Amino acid sequence: MSLQKRRAAAKKYQPKKVRLLLVAEAPPCDTDRYFYFEDVDRHDWLFRYVWEGLAGDKPERDQKREHLNALKRMSVFLIDLHEENVSQPTLAMLAPKVPGLIKRCQSLKPDRIVLIKSVVHDAAYPALVVAGLPVADARIPFPASGQQKKFLTHFRGAVADLDLAVGSMSR
Repeated sequence: MSLQKRRAAAKKYQPKKVRLLLVAEAPPCDTDRYFYFEDVDRHDWLFRYVWEGLAGDKPERDQKREHLNALKRMSVFLIDLHEENVSQPTLAMLAPKVPGLIKRCQSLKPDRIVLIKSVVHDAAYPALVVAGLPVADARIPFPASGQQKKFLTHFRGAVADLDLAVGSMSR
């Protein structure tokens, strides 16, 4: 799947006003998987745990479209630091992408930015702070490889004070 196809999928679920902007590392190398693709039958870890972290329950795979619409109503949006499919990007690979990330974040004007994965935090946090963006200082692991509980704890802590409209998710 091309960058254009991922952008089109994300645009469908982009809220008019972004309250919570999640910044992940990069799209999966498996081009059939992406946070905003509606039909992902396996390894949809990030979507599943973002949903659980915000809604408090595990998402049903056959209801992903409804869950994505609920995230949109909650004003939650996700972008990637590196927009191309990259396997295990290093700090050296991610750092050159930070100026573009800053521009995208400034354009979206979120109330809060949460960085997902330690390497994303290491690459982007200092520059986002210098740019005056509202980024949470939280090192949140990717929710796979046994890090799911740690992800939920740190993720929920980073968004606890936002008072996202969880009740609007069932509409």
